[in-house]
Amino acid sequence: MNTIVQKRIGCYAIIIEEDKIALVKKAGGGYKGKYDLPGGGMDHAETPIETLQRECMEEIGVEVESQELFDATATNIKWQMTEDTIEDLHHIGILFKVKLKSHNLKEDADGLDSLGAEWKEIDSLTEETTSPFTWYALKKLGYK
Repeated sequence: MNTIVQKRIGCYAIIIEEDKIALVKKAGGGYKGKYDLPGGGMDHAETPIETLQRECMEEIGVEVESQELFDATATNIKWQMTEDTIEDLHHIGILFKVKLKSHNLKEDADGLDSLGAEWKEIDSLTEETTSPFTWYALKKLGYK
């Protein structure tokens, strides 16, 4: 078995309205099947805000109206990438509280790693059904 050790830095949107949070259902990767904050990895020469804005358009199809830095955190996960390869990922996340220009989320898959976005009732979410960054944000905000 091969192990690939990686570090990934991403920017993620915390979008909460009336006890609902905008999340994407992951189609693949280490968080496959879990609800995750909209966002993703920084492209070369991108600023965190540029990454946040691009990822929100890609994953939820809505422009960011405003953003406020919330926190930066990290987690480490190991997951089976292929039959003979494990990824040991040090995942660093820059989290922003976000207001959107529209409330109509893109519900279809993005063709990459999202099965679509939806507004989820915060009360319905558990640690087992969410990504580590989603659960971290909900706990730090006092929802869990």
